[in-house]
Amino acid sequence: MTQAGNQAFWVTGPGEGELRPATLDCPGSARESVVTVRTLFSGVSRGTESLVFNNQVPAAEYQRMRAPYQEGQFPYPVKYGYANVGEVQDGPGHLLGKPVFCLYPHQQHYRVPASAVTVLPEGLPPGRAVLAANMETAINGLWDAQPAVGDRVAVVGLGVVGLLVAWLVKQIPGTQLLAVDTNESRAEIAEALGLPFTTRASARDCDLVIHASGRSEGLASALSMAGPEARIVELSWYGDKPVTVPLGHAFHPNRLELKSSQVGQIPPRRQPRWSYARRLELALQLLRAPELDNLISGESRFEELPTIASTLLSPAGDALCHRIAYS
Repeated sequence: MTQAGNQAFWVTGPGEGELRPATLDCPGSARESVVTVRTLFSGVSRGTESLVFNNQVPAAEYQRMRAPYQEGQFPYPVKYGYANVGEVQDGPGHLLGKPVFCLYPHQQHYRVPASAVTVLPEGLPPGRAVLAANMETAINGLWDAQPAVGDRVAVVGLGVVGLLVAWLVKQIPGTQLLAVDTNESRAEIAEALGLPFTTRASARDCDLVIHASGRSEGLASALSMAGPEARIVELSWYGDKPVTVPLGHAFHPNRLELKSSQVGQIPPRRQPRWSYARRLELALQLLRAPELDNLISGESRFEELPTIASTLLSPAGDALCHRIAYS
């Protein structure tokens, strides 16, 4: 079923995208209620979406990299995205007119099972809720990192996820936090979030280092800041890019732990108590903090997305979360 004027953004080739007519089909929904959603905002992810847009997803990871409501197949053409905030136009009465978050691509209208949308909590503006998927990644990363009261913690790489991780760590009593990024322009937003900022990996003997720069050099800096028996948690995903890791120097004498973290799986120790739905609800609650509006670095109209995507998703790009507005 199509709706007149309904369009979605598709990646059509390496560094190329276009708007295509979109359907309102909802496969597999015959046995449960569905909702029709009008998109208000979507968020462009500088991390994963950049790898998809630039054809850097390894073939061996095509299946695991599928977004929940992706259409098409990697490498392209593919409709990809997972940060959509909209308003329910049709569905169960308790959801009608409600602002909701859904892991849906960039599309004007869509239909999904009612269980796939989460109502925004009171006090969370829809425009800020596009950060929900990034906040989930930050939460999961800290579950893997296990920071403790009083820890000396460094966060290396201040993209959206790194900034959210550092902002969460700052709220743990007694922690000595250092937020590190070679990009001096990050100083202003770090200040707005109350984060101690530096461009140099100057700290040593950290209890915990969290890396989120997506660069080999950043990982090397993270390793250099870790103290004996410390943990380094890797939040970056490099796609098919090779990564050089300096595992000489003090890595073995200091018995360092290098641990990966990935939002697609809740840490095993939490799985008996935490569902993905509960984690998303927590992420949305945390986003009620007004200072997090600083993570929205720009906004464009949906119709402009094919034109601006190559700039936003360029490996050399400097955007944080770019918000797409739908009229």
